Amino acid sequence: MSARAQSYAGARRTPRRRPAARRNAGRPGAGRIQWDRFGRIVFAIVIVLLVAAMAKPIWNAVHTYRLAGQAKVRLHEAQAENAMLERQVKKARSETTLQREARRQGMIKPDEEAWVVNGVK
Repeated sequence: MSARAQSYAGARRTPRRRPAARRNAGRPGAGRIQWDRFGRIVFAIVIVLLVAAMAKPIWNAVHTYRLAGQAKVRLHEAQAENAMLERQVKKARSETTLQREARRQGMIKPDEEAWVVNGVK
């Protein structure tokens, strides 16, 4: 052997052993992250958060819808009352109604004579 080979022969290392196989390497959930399961869990959490975030706007929409229905009922009632009052005003402005109210208050037509009757019960 050459001198060089002899110097390396004594310093030669023993071959490295292969690392032992992991005990749980073949089984799922053996210390490794299961990304598909993690993804499903995160997805479920996001869906729950979205539903929770939409609860208040949905509640507000339903509440507004109910208030709009109540306002519509009040509007129809007010319109009916307005129509009735308009009919009363039209009736009160008619010639016969004006004459009847004037007579009740003691007024007479320009060409009539007024008579006062005392003692009539």
